[in-house]
Amino acid sequence: MRIDKFLKVSRLIKRRSVANEACDSGRISVNGRPVKASYDVKVGDVIEIKLGERINSYEVTDISEHVLKNDAQNLYKPL
Repeated sequence: MRIDKFLKVSRLIKRRSVANEACDSGRISVNGRPVKASYDVKVGDVIEIKLGERINSYEVTDISEHVLKNDAQNLYKPL
């Protein structure tokens, strides 16, 4: 699954277009490297999201195309 879609499905970022822009501006990195929106996410990847001065890190624990709102937090584990 593409990283921009994963961020939207997991509800780490609310809209896919915002996730796409964040990737293009270099605010999303996976395993320490900046990635483009087309990056293919795998279980075990560590995603870092830079929001202003804060950096939030998450480990991917599951990948699913469609997830209910209550189950979205099961796709990742905060670090």
